[in-house]
Amino acid sequence: MATQITDGVKVSVETVYQPEYSNPENEHYMFAYRITIENLGDYSVQLLRRHWYIFDSNGTRREVEGEGVVGQQPVIEPGEQHEYVSGCNLKSDMGTMKGSYQMLREFDGYIFEVEIPKFDLIAPHRLN
Repeated sequence: MATQITDGVKVSVETVYQPEYSNPENEHYMFAYRITIENLGDYSVQLLRRHWYIFDSNGTRREVEGEGVVGQQPVIEPGEQHEYVSGCNLKSDMGTMKGSYQMLREFDGYIFEVEIPKFDLIAPHRLN
């Protein structure tokens, strides 16, 4: 698990290779990742935007950004957490992702970036 804390917001990531949705013969490898965002601060925060950097071991690099996560812009109260699952496809059996969330501190309207730690996407057969 990869974990990072930025300005009182903790982001943890777990990944799982999904062989049932992958097709290695056609260079299609599917990974799921579970993100847990914990508000360790004293004020409510809202996740406004996401910005991802996706690196495939075949040399391909992608950048993805947009509003919210899986169709939501959750408000996370102090001491609470928000969890979601999403996915990423690669053309090779390993790669990495990293990124950031744009957050709004509701108390005073302060907008800040929260780092998403770099994490690996690796098909299990690569670990043997």
